[in-house]
Amino acid sequence: MVLPLSSTKTGSGGGLKAAVGFLRFFACGVLLMPLLVGGCSHVDEAALSREANDSFNQGDYTTALEKYEAIIANAPEEGDRILFEMGVVYAYPKNPQKDYPKAIDCFQKLLREFPESEYRHDSQMMILQIENVIVKNQIIAEQQARLATSRQTLAVKTEVMSSQADEIDTLQEQVETLEAKVFALRTEPADKVLIEKQARRLTLFTNGEVIKTYTIALGGNPVGPKVMQGDNKTPEGIYTIDSRNGNSGFHLALHISYPNEEDKQRARELGVSPGGDIMIHGLKNGFGEMGASHVKTDWTEGCIAVTNQEMEEIYRFVPNGTLVEIRP
Repeated sequence: MVLPLSSTKTGSGGGLKAAVGFLRFFACGVLLMPLLVGGCSHVDEAALSREANDSFNQGDYTTALEKYEAIIANAPEEGDRILFEMGVVYAYPKNPQKDYPKAIDCFQKLLREFPESEYRHDSQMMILQIENVIVKNQIIAEQQARLATSRQTLAVKTEVMSSQADEIDTLQEQVETLEAKVFALRTEPADKVLIEKQARRLTLFTNGEVIKTYTIALGGNPVGPKVMQGDNKTPEGIYTIDSRNGNSGFHLALHISYPNEEDKQRARELGVSPGGDIMIHGLKNGFGEMGASHVKTDWTEGCIAVTNQEMEEIYRFVPNGTLVEIRP
């Protein structure tokens, strides 16, 4: 759910609006939903100066912040707006040098020096949101450290105590439990879905990091790329998630942008229809009780299938526009 942005001043800050929207979705929408039912009143869409905004849109956040410093020195009457926007840039998730303490300092300085500012309420809410993100990150770091330790222990035990199968099984369960905890704490969406047909594996990535893998079932004729409608093959190539369906004939569905131009050209050369309606989906409605046993055979007409519980996770973490790579 993306919370609406309201505006108190005019300007050209399209990049900042996107940044505030991004922050509000993951910090306000996910972490502080109970607190914000009453509404975050008015996150300002007021524009950055043209130079600062251009730098922001180009991903040059350091230069954008330098421009802000120049603006606040020459136009102190704009100080509350500039402090607010600097705080947003410091906290922006896509900023590789994001600095939550500096973001909080900006918002707190605004509260101290501009008690009548229109940005006061939003600054207070952003401080709360960032503090919650910091707490979540600390919990994730602790859980990841424990997870790394458990993995190392598992590797050692597997090598030198292979005969103690029961102990290894227990450690494996601990690793899986910790992985589930870390996954449940994540707030950032996946930015890539990798499907490896031969391995029957679907992997979610965020910023190059594997966040979870799933065992999958494919089309009934899985070897080779999809050529035409009705061949029961799962495609191979680069696509995106271009739509979703919460009321399909299967338990949730994410539509893959097949056919791409290469697929269409191959079909034209063969004089056939390339087909379509390739999805990542759960089990057919009414068959959810099959659970993980469904992967014992490739049963789809070219789609990628997972269990219903797994599909609910994938549906939640994979937004429209996400890159999908399907390998042989």
